[in-house]
Amino acid sequence: MGTLLEVTDLRTRFSTPEGVVHAVNGISYTLAEGETLAVVGESGCGKSVSMLSVLGLIPIPPGQIASGSARYRGMDLLKLSEPELETIRGREISMIFQEPMTSLNPVLTIGRQITESLRTHLGMDHGTANRRAAELLESVGIPDGGQRLRDYPHQFSGGMRQRVMIAIALACAPSILIADEPTTALDVTIQAQIVELVIQMRQQIGMAVIWITHDLGVVAGIADRVIVMYAGFIVEEADVESLYADPRHPYTVALLAALPRADRRRDHRLKSIPGAPPNLLVKPQGCPFARRCDFVIERCWSDNPALAPIAPGRKIACWIDVKTGAPR
Repeated sequence: MGTLLEVTDLRTRFSTPEGVVHAVNGISYTLAEGETLAVVGESGCGKSVSMLSVLGLIPIPPGQIASGSARYRGMDLLKLSEPELETIRGREISMIFQEPMTSLNPVLTIGRQITESLRTHLGMDHGTANRRAAELLESVGIPDGGQRLRDYPHQFSGGMRQRVMIAIALACAPSILIADEPTTALDVTIQAQIVELVIQMRQQIGMAVIWITHDLGVVAGIADRVIVMYAGFIVEEADVESLYADPRHPYTVALLAALPRADRRRDHRLKSIPGAPPNLLVKPQGCPFARRCDFVIERCWSDNPALAPIAPGRKIACWIDVKTGAPR
């Protein structure tokens, strides 16, 4: 599989009255054709901001992309003009946003919102676009698609609204789908249906997927590869099986220890991560996870480790080998 997207040294800042928020701090990763890449971490770690930066959706000001590149099919997305990006968004790269009720326009019908990208990117006429929109609604599990095109977002449940968002995102058969916590605020049954729907549509279209989430339980069933973010940094990268079987960064170890698992004894107690993520108004001098880490050593307070390979396909940013407790 060839590389579809290559992000290098991406840094995003936000100017606020309190100071500059260092939201994304030099992350680099690749996405292969047809691959599903999960981006995990606590709220506020930079997952969504990093993807919004790539698509040029960061409001400038207060936001600023301080450095980096995001190469897609030979083009650096960070250097494209707004009209050039508009030809890519929705057509080549689509995004399912976190909250469908605020992402859908409440005063426009569902049909109007789905057909917009079909008319803009594919040049369909009104009738053809409506027929295609009805097919899309049926394909994402909304019956009577032709009738529902006349409905407004408030006439759909939360799960159905998320299905509409998926239909909009997939309307032009994009090469990359970015799913920003698409199962947030949905009950467990609907979450499973949405995950299964995305897997099914990925197989039909052959697209690559970037799945942003804080739920490691979802990741196990959908991802090929995982990057773990903390305080705007990538701290671990691995294929999904290796990450679950053998986490190598203290933060990943702590996240998995807090995850309920069916193969654990009934009296096993889940572990919480003490403390809170660092204040991103202050650029960390050492490792940002040091204050919450069970493996911290003196060097962690002064030097922030770079993301470095430890095995084929595996990278971590840590001064400690968590398996032995010895310094690297």
